Amino acid sequence: MSENDLTILFYTANKISDYFMSNVISQLKKAVGDTPIISISHKPMDLGENICVQMERSIYSIYKQILIGAKAAKTKYIATAEDDVLYPADHFQYRPEDGVLAYDLNKWSILTWHKPPIYSKRENRRTMTSLIADREALIATLEERYTKYPLKSLVPQNLLDLYWGEPGRFENHLGITPINTEKFECEVPSVVFSTPESLGFEVLGARKAHGPIRAEEVPYWGKASDVLKLYQP
Repeated sequence: MSENDLTILFYTANKISDYFMSNVISQLKKAVGDTPIISISHKPMDLGENICVQMERSIYSIYKQILIGAKAAKTKYIATAEDDVLYPADHFQYRPEDGVLAYDLNKWSILTWHKPPIYSKRENRRTMTSLIADREALIATLEERYTKYPLKSLVPQNLLDLYWGEPGRFENHLGITPINTEKFECEVPSVVFSTPESLGFEVLGARKAHGPIRAEEVPYWGKASDVLKLYQP
């Protein structure tokens, strides 16, 4: 890893509470130090270089926000950061090979509505919350996606529902060029909050289930009940 070779892309629809947003950003700044941040938001924000976008909140738009941020960055690598995730510094030390998108598999989830609070996880799960990528490779695959489908109305509904997801997973379904990916696990996990404000909650609601691996406490972060207080005191 060389100095100043990474930019954090923080993307949000600004639907979460100011309290939760403040805690997430505080932990992110602690984790990344002087690493530059580009925030791509639906409302103006005082976080790094802010790009305020006017678009509807949808699965189609999320990757467009990321593409906008990636094109504004100047570094060789980018790391995505979501507004409902706590990141450790360890996560941002990884660098993939040239032309590769890397997904960190070491993450735990907390369902904020579940009592008592617990952590859970699913093995081998790639999600956009944990991407560290060669910037040019990410731009290339997302530009190809949005060139083929420049409007949401042009995307068949089954593609939006099932395959409009993380780069490296569904290119064959979308009919675009495959992209190389790899997986890694940093020593310290990230913590992902599932909340009623999240886009996924609109589909599954409180029916969303815990992963099969569960714990009341995990190293570095401590008890789930204490971490949940960062979402709601």
